Amino acid sequence: MREDFGVFILTYGRANNVITYKLLRKRGYNGKIFLIIDDTDTDEDRYKELYGDEVIVFNKEEMRDTFDIGDNFKGNNVVVFARNKCHEIAEGLGLKYFLVLDDDYSDINIRVAEGEKLASKRITSYDDIFDLMIKFLDESRALTIAFGQAGDLIGGVKNANYQRGFIRKAMNSFFCKTNNPFKFIGRINEDVTAYTLLGSQGHLFLTIMGAIVIQQPTQQNEKGLTDIYLELGTYVKSFYSVMVMPSAVVIAPMGSSNLRLHHRVRWDNCVPRILPEKYKKVVTNG
Repeated sequence: MREDFGVFILTYGRANNVITYKLLRKRGYNGKIFLIIDDTDTDEDRYKELYGDEVIVFNKEEMRDTFDIGDNFKGNNVVVFARNKCHEIAEGLGLKYFLVLDDDYSDINIRVAEGEKLASKRITSYDDIFDLMIKFLDESRALTIAFGQAGDLIGGVKNANYQRGFIRKAMNSFFCKTNNPFKFIGRINEDVTAYTLLGSQGHLFLTIMGAIVIQQPTQQNEKGLTDIYLELGTYVKSFYSVMVMPSAVVIAPMGSSNLRLHHRVRWDNCVPRILPEKYKKVVTNG
């Protein structure tokens, strides 16, 4: 893997269960990995015992006034502090590119059309797929690009996202350039808030539909963000994005049964679009 690239795994309180680290090494990633924790993590010594110099500890208090957390609640057991530290860490390490991942990925795989279904195919070399994503980041000039999620492909081959090949958002995984920093805001739902707010300003966020990350079910894996999700629920979580982008984000029921309230992005109100050539006004003389 190229020397100017590294993977940052954001983790908290899970020193004995960093699922993503094990996955990367198992699937042929030979590059740099850094576990990003903050100085309030009581598992710090255990992280260092297991991962040594791959552990980077940052001062969470120093990050407090560098972004808008979006509320006056107590407690800082959220990932947005670490997300906003990553560009600075990458610069200090001399990296040109980096990938930010959560700590609970059980797989990253390829989805391939087989008839009307999308089949999962194992990636044998994460080095190769990461290198391709870096090249696309450069060629697209996006602010960040991400792997897809299984929920983006409901419906299989006929799914519009799969047919298009990409969607204009980025969540959970972030390929970034160190010299092109951006900030997340809000206690939670910071990824949605970032791609809607910055997207409305003309910045490009892209999710690639060909490769999908598989995560542990939300609120079922101990530590990490589980406590804050259980405390606030999806309504409050989603409302951070509504506060920042009320013109484009609303709260709406999600699911076909066992409905829950979740954010919904009205893309026509959110991001600039390039109109098809057929809508060009024809000017004639006389």
